Amino acid sequence: MPSFLEKIVGPRIPAEERSRHRLRYLIPALPLLIAIVLIAISLFIPYWNLRLNAPQYPDGLTITSYINHLTGDVNEIDGLNHYIGMRPLDEAAQFEKSIAIAAMIGMMICLAVAIFIRSRWAILLALPTIAFPFVFLADLYYWMNKFGQNLDPTAPLSGAIKPFTPPILGRGLVGQFETIAWAGEGLILAFVASFLLMFWVLLRHWAYKPLRQLAKANRQATAAVSHA
Repeated sequence: MPSFLEKIVGPRIPAEERSRHRLRYLIPALPLLIAIVLIAISLFIPYWNLRLNAPQYPDGLTITSYINHLTGDVNEIDGLNHYIGMRPLDEAAQFEKSIAIAAMIGMMICLAVAIFIRSRWAILLALPTIAFPFVFLADLYYWMNKFGQNLDPTAPLSGAIKPFTPPILGRGLVGQFETIAWAGEGLILAFVASFLLMFWVLLRHWAYKPLRQLAKANRQATAAVSHA
């Protein structure tokens, strides 16, 4: 019967087994280490971009979204949105932005801990990072839809624009304005980390399969002796 610690951490690697197959047991740590580095880099670079094109703005207006704040022509776009009854962009995802840095540091810590876990608990530790870029896009869509579909009917030009949901990726039209949205480098790195961890799930299964078989054989041998 495995101990409580063994159930959490996973079966111990015998010294002889570790020395014979050292590389086999080191390889699964590499995707985790790379994913940690990618997430750390993504903290400092844009996650999402939006460009607004209109006849009166020949150079366009651009918003750049980092993980916890917006930069660019935010005030100008908020001024335009005011006339159609759309709320200021900084009011969106306030809770998400307030916890973003702490949450991502937490994800990196979980991945670091997963390096030393040989049980299936390691996969649970990696799940937040695997899901993160998909959750980011879903949350972005939620707020874009919420703001676009709930326009203030008392706004000066409320009747000129029907409720809308601008696309979070690609091109869209809002009245006379064209929007172009694309993923930033930070989101791309988050997706790379996510897919890397999906591969890691398969890799760790291959790496630890002999270890699980050895632990099972030891348990069966111990049970056989106890019943003898």
